[in-house]
Amino acid sequence: MISRRTAICLTAIGLSMTASIGSALAADYPTRPVKWVVGYPPGGATDIIARLLGQRLSERLGQQFVIENKPGAGNNIATESVINAEPDGYTLLFVNPANYINASLYANLKFNVVRDIAPIAAFNRVPNVMTVNNNVPAKTAAEFIAYVKANPGKVNLASSGNGTSVHLSGEMFMMMSGAKMQHVPYRGAAPAITDLLGGQVQLIFDNMPSILQHVRAGSVRALAVTSTVRSSLLPDVPVLADTIPGYEASALFGAGAPKNTPKEIIEKLNKEMNAVLAEPAIKARLIDLGGEPLIGTPEDFGKMIVAETEKWKKVIDSANIEKVQ
Repeated sequence: MISRRTAICLTAIGLSMTASIGSALAADYPTRPVKWVVGYPPGGATDIIARLLGQRLSERLGQQFVIENKPGAGNNIATESVINAEPDGYTLLFVNPANYINASLYANLKFNVVRDIAPIAAFNRVPNVMTVNNNVPAKTAAEFIAYVKANPGKVNLASSGNGTSVHLSGEMFMMMSGAKMQHVPYRGAAPAITDLLGGQVQLIFDNMPSILQHVRAGSVRALAVTSTVRSSLLPDVPVLADTIPGYEASALFGAGAPKNTPKEIIEKLNKEMNAVLAEPAIKARLIDLGGEPLIGTPEDFGKMIVAETEKWKKVIDSANIEKVQ
């Protein structure tokens, strides 16, 4: 039977060895390609950001960051594949708004992102744009609210699909303004914008990258952006919070790993990702895609994930949106 002092010494030695092993892992990491899983098909804004950052990480760390597209089930296939992967730093998740929304939208998820994904780094926030058909007489968000209330049952809200951030941004608007509209979901942003241009629907809260060209061309009218500060891409467009205090609905992107991934590897990835985000060329490209870089700690991103998950739960519950079984 060992003495208490001996036991304490052995424990200290064990902890020291564990720390040394973790430090050694981080120092050598990565020694082989890293798989970065994206829950959307190639070519969209999410995929573009992942490939942009992945290329620079490959160059900085000397191993390929391979983008693996796993679309399906509203991002849940991609997320579950990462959660079930070895927590060794060689499988990462591109975290996006679907991860926060799905926590409340899906009734029978086999995972919990807040619990099962270790946050690494936030990348950027991309606002949606409150955009109306040019035939709508309202020129401001306040005028639009009054217009909807004066025309009950006559105003249609388009979205890129049920449960998307585009849809829920509109639901949050209705919840906080009291202006009720008919939601019309489409299979993606492109057909929704086509009908907005044609006047079949009157309003969409679309993602900045896909609606921007139409706003700049004058074929639709932007009334507000959904971030807390104005966008440099639409500097003359006010924020919706000026009209509806407390309103904020942006698409938060970042990187995560399976829980229990060594802390040293998480911290190394965070440091490298932040360095990439600070590069002038990367910063400029991210701004072109709708949002300035966010540079912070894994803990900062973890708090953001919790806040986003709680925010969208309130919207889904308030709007009585039917859960996906």
